[in-house]
Amino acid sequence: MDPKMLSVLVCPKTGGPLSYDSDKKELISKSAKLAFPVREGVPILLLDEARAL
Repeated sequence: MDPKMLSVLVCPKTGGPLSYDSDKKELISKSAKLAFPVREGVPILLLDEARAL
């Protein structure tokens, strides 16, 4: 995940920052306790696609 892209992405639920888990290929929102998938390099920031942490 490009650090520059990561710096502009925010959680769609809280508007808070996201961190990248390279092992699971997910963007993590600690404040919302959600993980958003990254498929083929594209972050899927849809609440319906997120999994609870």
